[in-house]
Amino acid sequence: MKPTFALIGLPTDRHSSFLRGPAKGPAFIRAALASDAHSIAAEDGHELGRDLIINDCGDAPLHEADGDDEIIERSILAPLRAGHCPISVGGDHSVTYPILRAVHAERGPVDILHFDAHPDLYDDYQGNKRSHASPFARIMEQGLARRLVQVGIRTLERRQRAQVERFGVEIIPMRTFSPYAVPILEGPLYVTIDLDGFDPSVAPGVSHHEPGGLTVRDVLNVLHAQRAPLVGADIVELNPDRDINGMTATVAVKLIRELCSYACNRL
Repeated sequence: MKPTFALIGLPTDRHSSFLRGPAKGPAFIRAALASDAHSIAAEDGHELGRDLIINDCGDAPLHEADGDDEIIERSILAPLRAGHCPISVGGDHSVTYPILRAVHAERGPVDILHFDAHPDLYDDYQGNKRSHASPFARIMEQGLARRLVQVGIRTLERRQRAQVERFGVEIIPMRTFSPYAVPILEGPLYVTIDLDGFDPSVAPGVSHHEPGGLTVRDVLNVLHAQRAPLVGADIVELNPDRDINGMTATVAVKLIRELCSYACNRL
């Protein structure tokens, strides 16, 4: 049987720094997903609605308050227990920590393939341990991942370098990027994509522009080389207030199709 997918919106930017706006992201990604402007087919021919069955579970009922982590966990646990693969759309990158708590509860520790301009490994950022700049510190210190591979990194300050060493994180920096440098992970595989990992010319609709980034083809080449079964994924940090002609939302839709197609080919 081909897998079925649960699309879950996580409209939160409470833990964002610099700018708010990613809480609006799920609505714009859904609108792009439903638009006739985009093909329903992934690159290998799998089609949304025929081969790729996505059940839209709506947005988690978040309140931008304490307790939202538990709501996110429950929103991910439900489709996992029903046998679906959750594809979450944010929201800022802080959501990946409670998502991984839910995934760990059902599937155990995973290998994480993380695309981003930033490693998001601060022990705290501006005094906030739940900052969108800190989710992977929480994930690694709690043993939710066996292996964390970060691709496209091009900002790595001293405090985060220490965290990389502490947790044994594997970084493929953008400065020397090659898709062949990315290891093939054993899985189960979780994929997390911060849209600011892309070059701003590709994805301008993010809060933190970091020039010199990935192309969509770079990310797809890395993804298509993997072989492990997919247990979940998230696409985060769309800030519609900064998007241009829906470019970044369109990238997110492309990624949703290709992630689902990947999962269908790795049963």
